[in-house]
Formats: sequence, C-alpha cells, structure tokens
Amino acid sequence: SAVSVPSNIAEGASRISEKDFARFLEISLGSCFELETQLRIANKRKYITSTEFEILLSNLISLQKRIFALRKKVIVR
Repeated sequence: SAVSVPSNIAEGASRISEKDFARFLEISLGSCFELETQLRIANKRKYITSTEFEILLSNLISLQKRIFALRKKVIVR
C-alpha cells in the first residue's frame, strides 16, 4: 500500500481529464487508509514501537490531508 500511494498519484497525473486524475487520487487515499490499518496492526504486534507508530501515523495523516485537498481542488476546476 505504501508504494500504491505515489504510484496512483503518478498514474492519475498522466491522465488527460481532471475527473480521471481525481479518481486516482481517491484510489491513493484508499491506499493511505490501508497503510494506516497496516501500521496499527504492526504496532499491536510489536513490529514497530509506539514512538515509531506515532511518527509514521502523524506523517500519514498529513499526507492524507494533502491528497484530499488536492482532490478537492482538482474537482472544483
């Protein structure tokens, strides 16, 4: 899922229509939420520390907000 986030943004950016780009941004957001779930599982299973989890989650939430804002801006055009 971590690789899917930028991959879908890149693929969507290559599309001609803004509607297509917005759809790929939605898919990218879905991958972000999938990654969030995987991070939560990794933390619960002690694959990562709570500190690592908090840092990664904070960065991921920031990314989710930026992708959402970009999607909103693309749709408004």
